[in-house]
Amino acid sequence: MEILNHLNPEDLKEKIETLWELSGQKILSVDSNYDRQQGAPVFTVNGQYTTRGWTEWTQGFQYGSAILQFDATGSDQFLTIGRDNTLQRMASHVSHFGVHDHGFNNISTYGNLLRLMLEGKIAFDAWEKNFYELALKISGAVQAARWTKTEDGGFIHSFNGPHSLFVDTVRTLRVLVVSHLLGHDLRGEQDLKSSLLDRAFTHAKSTAKYAVYYGEGRDRYDMSGRTAHESIFNTQNGVYRCSNTQQGYSGFSTWTRGLSWAMLGFAEQLEFLKASNETFSEIGHDKSELIGIFEKAAIATCEFYIANTAIDGIPYWDTGAPGLHKLGDYLNQPADPFNDFEPVDSSAAAIGAQGLLRLGRYLEEKGNEDKGKEFFQAGLTVAGTLMEAPYLSHEPEHQGLLLHTNYHYPNDWDHIPAGSSIPHSESCMWGDYHLRELALYLQRMIENKPYYCFFGGLF
Repeated sequence: MEILNHLNPEDLKEKIETLWELSGQKILSVDSNYDRQQGAPVFTVNGQYTTRGWTEWTQGFQYGSAILQFDATGSDQFLTIGRDNTLQRMASHVSHFGVHDHGFNNISTYGNLLRLMLEGKIAFDAWEKNFYELALKISGAVQAARWTKTEDGGFIHSFNGPHSLFVDTVRTLRVLVVSHLLGHDLRGEQDLKSSLLDRAFTHAKSTAKYAVYYGEGRDRYDMSGRTAHESIFNTQNGVYRCSNTQQGYSGFSTWTRGLSWAMLGFAEQLEFLKASNETFSEIGHDKSELIGIFEKAAIATCEFYIANTAIDGIPYWDTGAPGLHKLGDYLNQPADPFNDFEPVDSSAAAIGAQGLLRLGRYLEEKGNEDKGKEFFQAGLTVAGTLMEAPYLSHEPEHQGLLLHTNYHYPNDWDHIPAGSSIPHSESCMWGDYHLRELALYLQRMIENKPYYCFFGGLF
């Protein structure tokens, strides 16, 4: 990609204001018109939200979007939508033992509400605060209970089963961290206590080791920064077996949304390590070692994103997609969501942009100014592209905010418009949420407001 080094966050102020104006209209449309009997909204078909999912993993993005809208604009109607629906509809997600997505659903709702109360943006109420805290404590423990032991640690297994580590999960670890910060732990048979922070760190280390490549000769397809969507283990002895994918093209190519989850997940864990005064020795971890592992993974994945993304910062859905060669020199021109061969995934860009920004800021503050500036400017470049046509949805009839997202191309789940051979012009709940989160991150920076992070107010 072509990094725009002249950009400042302030240069995006008007785009951010327009985004929130459009965002509010779309949140109200979904809230008023979506049939809740379908289940959680997942993606749009002809501009209208519908559902299709393996699990209910997007509900928190729906109501979390309203909470972010309130955070950004101060409009109470969105706080009411987010808070009331969290109370009425999110309890099943707190106790859901069948998913690895707790950090998505519950940090986006209960977590954001607790953060806003701790920041003083909503009125303090002791019982309400305790309610949010209890939900987050339980959610962290429930996610941590999905544990597979390996020969060198362990991981939170995906909904595919105990053999399966998803790269996505590295960003959901924040619910374990928040639960730990609230004084909670996981209790097992005979009251055996397990540290939630230990499980978060151990899972992140497993992800860094098995899901991220570093160009060190691991296999024929070992390119530094590449990620595997799924890592497979033998559950009898905990030995790693192979890379795999569920939503990408192959286990030896890079599904770009998985790459983006890694970029953002490791960057956030580094921010937490920097903010924490704990040494972590009491749970068997060395802080400096953790920082080294997470920095290596975060830098490698962010560098890979920059090197393998079109010049405007928008990636195609998989870097090994078989039709990319038909697009010619596709990395040296803006991404084309309307091409005839392979779809882009703007939701990967929305997630990845925040990872670039957070890691860039972290490295600059640590003294690595050149690399930090490179990543931060790359994040601004991606954000600027996403907040204008053809990615920002201006049509009031379209319920989605971020266009040209991609859900599951191999399964043919994405809507393909008439006359096209690939999906385009549709939105998804995680893409809309992460574009809003990206806008809020930059807006708070522009306005010199408290830094937006998942553990805000807990230190």
